[in-house]
Amino acid sequence: MSSNHPSFRTTALIIASALFMEQLDSTVLATALPTMARSFHVSPLHMSAALTSYMLGLALFIPASGYFADRFGARRIFRLAIAVFTIGSMLCGQATSLPMLVAARLFQGLGGAMMVPVGRLVLLRTVAWEDMVSAMSWFTVPALAGPVVGPPLGGFIVTYLSWRWIFYLNLPIGILGIYLATVYIEDIKEPDPGRFDLRGFILSSVALACLMFGLELGSRGGGEGRTLTFTFLAVGLAAGIAYVRHARRAAQPILDLRLMGIPTFQLSVLAGSLTRIAGGALPFLLPMMMQIGFGLSAARSGLITFSAAAGSFLMKFLAAPILRRYGFRNILVWNGAIASTFLALCAAFRPGWPLVCIYGALLAGGFFQSLQFTAYNTVAYADVPQRSMSSATSFYATFQQLTLSLGICVSSGILGLSMLVAGHRIPQLSDFSLAFLGVTAISFLASPTCSRMPLNAGEAMTGHHSGERDPRHVEP
Repeated sequence: MSSNHPSFRTTALIIASALFMEQLDSTVLATALPTMARSFHVSPLHMSAALTSYMLGLALFIPASGYFADRFGARRIFRLAIAVFTIGSMLCGQATSLPMLVAARLFQGLGGAMMVPVGRLVLLRTVAWEDMVSAMSWFTVPALAGPVVGPPLGGFIVTYLSWRWIFYLNLPIGILGIYLATVYIEDIKEPDPGRFDLRGFILSSVALACLMFGLELGSRGGGEGRTLTFTFLAVGLAAGIAYVRHARRAAQPILDLRLMGIPTFQLSVLAGSLTRIAGGALPFLLPMMMQIGFGLSAARSGLITFSAAAGSFLMKFLAAPILRRYGFRNILVWNGAIASTFLALCAAFRPGWPLVCIYGALLAGGFFQSLQFTAYNTVAYADVPQRSMSSATSFYATFQQLTLSLGICVSSGILGLSMLVAGHRIPQLSDFSLAFLGVTAISFLASPTCSRMPLNAGEAMTGHHSGERDPRHVEP
């Protein structure tokens, strides 16, 4: 199907609307974390659990999303995912303590785990290969409206209403999404999806859950949970090693490690993970710094932090021509360094800065970071054969969410360590600066990693060689 077909645009916008709901939820929540911490009588640092628990739910169940879409049909799984996410949102709004919120967010993550990978899978199977860059941009434009609207909306809700309305907003969007998916989404499925890798699912779930919980506990600082932290990390590492051994023998492993033998896919996963650690840290650190470090209200904080998402939104209209002009490798190497530089600039933000300078830095940073993520998310599938597309989307999305969550843990850990060394009971601007510089150092490592990518990587996807053989039909 050509991307010029009207039904493609309709399908893309409906799928993107589910992503819009997910992104709106997370960005609104990030702005509200300091207020919610006071409501639950906990430290703002502990509220990182509300973000990582959701991402844990994503990481646990995304590996199974491709198989379930092939087995039961993309439309059915997509509708179910929206329903679970919507119910989870209602439960989050009813939470009276941080543990209750964490449990509800974990359930919400189960729905989110199925929405985005299944939606991306529908596009990958229905869009002409030479139009894939434009298709991915269309797919992400409505989704990026969530981060643009989220911070100011979250600030308004927290300042003038109750933080619980953050989650209640998802109810009407979810109901509308279920209806539109029923009417317009194709029910794509594989005639022979094979057997479900139950053993691999259990091992990967234990590994991911224990590693995430261990990192979350470790990021809080303090020695009272050190034994539990090391226990979680040890069990997670052991389960991960066991999964690797299993995946080498299994015919259809739930996370197919053989995909890492495809150079473009491998480098997108590895370099993209380094970049996403910083990407996951930004929406956690920035609203907290504006409210705790600058002393701004949630409403004013949201009006400032939304500019990063606005820059991301603007880039989506330019991503396709830029990638066609300069190619994937050049963009990933040089643009990645530029995006990391603007992230490092956040460490220098102070209340005395003119607001226009802060707005400009965040807008430019979001602009270049968005181009980086578009390039990663597109070139990753350049050489993946069609029959492996379900496995590839599940594998890629799992690491995508895992590293975004890792970014929250790493930044929270650096923030807590800086507070401990400096003897600060409440995070100060110097603590936030160190946290920003720490995740930026990781992000800068992505550029030399991307330099290993072939110069002609993803050429067929940019439209320069539309007569080339479709990579989706090339055997690995």
